Amino acid sequence: MQHIIEINCADSVQKAKILSEIKTVCTQCRACELHKTRTHLVFSDGAPNAEIMLIGEAPGAEEDATGVPFVGRSGRLLNEFFDAAGISRANQIYITNTIKCRPPQNRMPSNEEKIACRAYLDAQIAVVKPKIIILCGATAAQSFIDEEFKISQIRGKWLKIFDDIDSMVIFHPSYLLRNHSTEQGSPRWFMMRDLEAVKKRLQEKSGT
Repeated sequence: MQHIIEINCADSVQKAKILSEIKTVCTQCRACELHKTRTHLVFSDGAPNAEIMLIGEAPGAEEDATGVPFVGRSGRLLNEFFDAAGISRANQIYITNTIKCRPPQNRMPSNEEKIACRAYLDAQIAVVKPKIIILCGATAAQSFIDEEFKISQIRGKWLKIFDDIDSMVIFHPSYLLRNHSTEQGSPRWFMMRDLEAVKKRLQEKSGT
């Protein structure tokens, strides 16, 4: 189980301030070579007091151009699923990635790059203190799950990866861009069921 570092934040204003300070430090990071080829640091998007945190793989071309995670085709599809599940991206979700700089040609981030960026991710989790963490795609899940797995077998299940935070692995929307069916048992059908389960669990944890 992952143990979350302690960062005491009284309210959303203080959380925003601390996250901004972490972003400033991250902007100056030279721990790996990706800072040399990025256009923008892609740190996060969403409310600092969000109850859900979504962790993706790495920025793509549009994210690198704008400095905002999940704004390309995959992000727009993800937004459609959030809307359909009744989850507000703007108010309920804090979004980040395992690494903050785009790998050249959108290749998968290396283990060394993920390790170099891990302290920033751990700090984000500690400050936001979400009730639920969504690991979006196999690469994000591999950052927290040591044993080998098939995403088709672990997605949609509640996992105890973090102290006091429920976690779920979902398909990455880039995978869904290649799978258009919404029939029962299809990847898009599972994605909808998974986000509905996230919505239900959040309501239970919030007492609403």
